[in-house]
Amino acid sequence: MGAMSRPSAPQGRTGRPPVTSREEIVTAARRIIERDGWEKLTVRGLAAELGIGATTLYHHVRGKEDLLVLVLNHYLGRVERPPLPADPRERIVAVGVTMRDAARAWPWAVDIVTTDGFVGRLDESALWMVEEVLAAARDHGCSPAHAVYVFRSIWYYTAGEVLVRANTARRRAGDLGEFSLAHIDASRMPTLAAIGSDLWAEVAEQDTYERGLRALVDGLLAQAGPEGPQDGPGGAGTAGPR
Repeated sequence: MGAMSRPSAPQGRTGRPPVTSREEIVTAARRIIERDGWEKLTVRGLAAELGIGATTLYHHVRGKEDLLVLVLNHYLGRVERPPLPADPRERIVAVGVTMRDAARAWPWAVDIVTTDGFVGRLDESALWMVEEVLAAARDHGCSPAHAVYVFRSIWYYTAGEVLVRANTARRRAGDLGEFSLAHIDASRMPTLAAIGSDLWAEVAEQDTYERGLRALVDGLLAQAGPEGPQDGPGGAGTAGPR
């Protein structure tokens, strides 16, 4: 009698299993971003990274912007909340420092949200920093419009700090070269020439974020007092870009 043939293996999908959670999507997206940069992240590229079809992935995200917001919400929702002081000014400073530290760890994320209106794309788990700054400003006596003005001003300062330092570090590793003011004509720019390259570079290397933040917060909150600008024409409620 000849050898019995083995039953054939069940036919089915081989390779990686289909994506079943957003956690898998976020993990793979972060891998691409950290390897290639967020500009290179696409739905099709992410599908290839996961070993699935792009059509399957479109069941979870509508496009690249939706994907970036998903990754950002996932990250911000896991930022640890520090103990916050009761004093409104100190609370705002503490949240600002937390915001800077989170952004410094993911500077590419700042690049994504350097547009007004990004707050409307974040979910509740990622909005606690915004809520805390607004609430602290209101506790200090700011109007709702002035509280928004306070948050936006702090975010602009924070985003600028993070992006300048991240871009400087990246370019120094490439083609930026050493900082120098040697080309300055002292007869035309005597103050800048007198400061010189060494002092400028020394100050630029210092971490002055919190000191600057405190000065900014003091000024913003002072504007909310009886003698500061009020909502209406020329006040905090209408001034500045939207």
